[in-house]
Amino acid sequence: MPLFRLSEKLEFPPAWLARSDGLLCIGGDLSSKRLVLAYEKGIFPWFSENEPLLWWSPDPRLVLFPENIHISKSLKKKIKRSPFDIKIDNAFEETIRSCALVRKKSDEGTWIIPQMVAAYTKLHRLGYAHSIEAWKDNKLIGGLYGVCIGGSFFGESMFFFESDASKIALVALANFLKNNNFDLIDCQVTTHHLLDMGAIEISRNSFLDIIQQSVKRVDIDNIWKQDVCLSF
Repeated sequence: MPLFRLSEKLEFPPAWLARSDGLLCIGGDLSSKRLVLAYEKGIFPWFSENEPLLWWSPDPRLVLFPENIHISKSLKKKIKRSPFDIKIDNAFEETIRSCALVRKKSDEGTWIIPQMVAAYTKLHRLGYAHSIEAWKDNKLIGGLYGVCIGGSFFGESMFFFESDASKIALVALANFLKNNNFDLIDCQVTTHHLLDMGAIEISRNSFLDIIQQSVKRVDIDNIWKQDVCLSF
């Protein structure tokens, strides 16, 4: 498949035209309108510093249906001990910056560069991007962030400074979304960690079919509130 180059016009080529590695197009910008349109069409940005802006739609796609979250016995025991306070959107920018910091410290490299932080922080202010955070002794020690459109939560990244903090944040998110009748959590690309927690691979076409209707849902608006503690 060819690699498409975006212009200033707010549009994307169909996601199913992506190359075998999932890369669809290059260029464009990280404006809020373009980011929202990308997620609605099953596309997301992923690039490193000093690289052009790259847009992806992998096949297969890793997704987690909230009702299928898998919690290991050891994690269940830890959750019962309630080691963390779980909150929504209490510290979005600190969460996204922590996701970047963890990857830099582990020499993984990160796509969460300053322009991405700025773009998603703006999405957060507009009500699209959200963070699920694990707190202990008034310190942020784990969490995740992503983009919510309609009945879909498009996960972006996770981090932890204390063992299991990000896993517990994910369990809290899945339960929260299940209780609010969400359709899925998009995990983007496959990792063993997420497979162990109940995520599955589906074809890109199946994923696009699901989100085509899911992102149009208006029956679950206004569920995101600041400083709300989540229960399991």
